[in-house]
Amino acid sequence: MGAAALAEPTSPEVHAEVLSFDDLDGWADDDHASAFEVFRSTCADMTDPDWQAVCAFATSNPDPRRFFELLFRPVLITDGDDGLFTGYFEPELNGSLRRSGKYRYPVYAMPPEAREVDQWYSRRELLETDKLAGRGLEIAWVDDPVELFFLQIQGSGRITLPDGGKVRVGYSGANGHPYKSIGAELVRRGVFQAHQVSATVIRNWVRKNPVAGQELLFHNPSYVFFREVSRVPANKGPLGAMNRSVTPMRSIAVDPAFVPLGAPVWIEKDGAGPMRRLMIAQDTGSAIKGAQRADVFFGTGDAAGRAAGQLKDPGRMLVLLPIQRAWAMAPESGL
Repeated sequence: MGAAALAEPTSPEVHAEVLSFDDLDGWADDDHASAFEVFRSTCADMTDPDWQAVCAFATSNPDPRRFFELLFRPVLITDGDDGLFTGYFEPELNGSLRRSGKYRYPVYAMPPEAREVDQWYSRRELLETDKLAGRGLEIAWVDDPVELFFLQIQGSGRITLPDGGKVRVGYSGANGHPYKSIGAELVRRGVFQAHQVSATVIRNWVRKNPVAGQELLFHNPSYVFFREVSRVPANKGPLGAMNRSVTPMRSIAVDPAFVPLGAPVWIEKDGAGPMRRLMIAQDTGSAIKGAQRADVFFGTGDAAGRAAGQLKDPGRMLVLLPIQRAWAMAPESGL
């Protein structure tokens, strides 16, 4: 991403400040080598000259901590909203390549006409009509509509077939409608209090209330389409927005209007289980908007899903930018 693509730091609501590595709480205690390897996995895909320069130096196997401290400066970018960290994971669903009585819920590829408009049919319109059925768009069928809904929220997942084989799917596009949280809707209705809501709680409520549950899912008009990405090895994470595998507890989803994809990001997550860690911005998400908003990738499967679903904490994040780019964003910092 070019510097011009980022939010203009001189606009009233956006502020950028260059800090020093001494200002980063816990910086010296992190595993910089682990973060460095994840950074290198997507570094070659960054095409701007200043990024190419630091990536070229990364191939010389420098000391990881010294590499970051020598070539980068941490920049605190704010837009008026408080920092918020959430988690995401790669779900595993049960499915089949053929429709049956058990496997009735299709995972759809994106129709070509949906790419030609800013906003296509809503979730309700798509599922209550035959706009998708019978067109050969089905990648697979799964056995649980609630799990399919959460697959769309996560944006990628693995489908286990009856013979033990697996189909991995990744985000292909969406219908253009804004994402609306069904957890927040349950709170608004007074069904739960905010601290009670989690992915597990929502799943259980929808299954216990099938009619009202379906209406609740329709509250989110956004509908996500997929593509098959089974070429990704089973021991690797799903593909992120950079079309490379993401790494548990080192990859995050960010808003690319503020954070260049591929950039190192230092996070200071407060709340339960404080986290001080160098992450790499390798993914995006429809609900991840803002300069201080990040989604931490926890891994694949139910355990990762439970951990990711519990994360909703405050804190701050600082993007590590090549030195010249950092000072260009915040020349008034004066460090």
